[in-house]
Amino acid sequence: MVTVAEEILARASGMEEVKPGDIVNANVDYAMSHDNAALVIKKFKQIGKERVWDNEKIVIILDHRTPANTIKTAEGHRSIREFVKEQGIKNFYDINRGICHQVMIEEGFASTGKLIVGTDSHTTSYGAVGAFSTGIGATEMAAVWATGKIWLRVPESYKIVIEGELPEMVFSKDIILNIIKHLRSDGANYRACEFYGTVENMSLASKIVISNMSMEMGAKAAIFPSEKYDGPYEKEFEFDVSGLSPQIACPHTVDNVKDVEEVEGKKINQAVLGSCTNGRLEDLRIAASMMEGRKVAEGVRMLVFPASINVYKDALKEGLIETFVEAGALVLNPGCGPCLGAHEGILAAGEVAIASTNRNFRGRMGSRDSEVYLASPATVAASALKGEIADPRKV
Repeated sequence: MVTVAEEILARASGMEEVKPGDIVNANVDYAMSHDNAALVIKKFKQIGKERVWDNEKIVIILDHRTPANTIKTAEGHRSIREFVKEQGIKNFYDINRGICHQVMIEEGFASTGKLIVGTDSHTTSYGAVGAFSTGIGATEMAAVWATGKIWLRVPESYKIVIEGELPEMVFSKDIILNIIKHLRSDGANYRACEFYGTVENMSLASKIVISNMSMEMGAKAAIFPSEKYDGPYEKEFEFDVSGLSPQIACPHTVDNVKDVEEVEGKKINQAVLGSCTNGRLEDLRIAASMMEGRKVAEGVRMLVFPASINVYKDALKEGLIETFVEAGALVLNPGCGPCLGAHEGILAAGEVAIASTNRNFRGRMGSRDSEVYLASPATVAASALKGEIADPRKV
């Protein structure tokens, strides 16, 4: 009797078995940082070690403020590039590669059974390929860079089973928003969530959405196991999605989720398609199929951010980029800028955005007096076309 989290952490710590509540000293398979590697470097130098533990297991990907949006950011990027060269770090991806979580999966660093830590809360994304992956702080990461190890408390596990076939124009983003609605933003605090049922047959891109956003209910890890596990589980949940409507997370919390019918008609100023949550090719295809031959509503700014340069190139080949441009959308470089309110699409006071991103707390995308609604790419595209939050089933 074991959960996938217990199996992975036992392997990583060289133990036959572990149980919830145990503290393990685990060997890390890969350690990922993005722009905040500049802070990790500062902390690492304070430790006093001259060399990192393994220059092939540290992955650094610049994505949050790319190209650099301030002098401070530019100096941080410079310090990272210098450190990478000095330490001979093999796996460095500069500003032209894409969002860290997408790149980690595309490049094969994330895989089944691996223990991966990252200085980003949405590192849970790699659970989509069966990894135990979790976010940590810069000081913790500096210690990982020095030793290759991390202390972890073995989490209790939840089993989440999704039943039923998805209705038309309802997607994995709607599933996870609905789960967060019921479990709330703290409902899975420091828990490892295992996903089974209908979602097992979904595309990898759709699974990533669920693992990514599980962090928004507090999950330590969010894993699609490659085989069935027996538990024991602290809790088990079942969700029937056969009658699910498109879901909208309303301001200013991600668990303030409503059916689209309850909020359609709300005027918007900006629509954002992309991010580590919903910036993959299947997301762009869905939106482009709805927007082909049509125009973004007057007064609406639509921003499209592919999750990586590979996604961007594939979208170019398929004509999706042209479709967005012809519709009046602005297609920008792969990155995280608008999602965290850093640049490339900051909201002014009183403005309203609908986004395929993962957070909507007050001030997340700009002014504290703006509003952010979270939805699937289909709902974002439908809303961009109508100039108001719209039901994609009607557009």
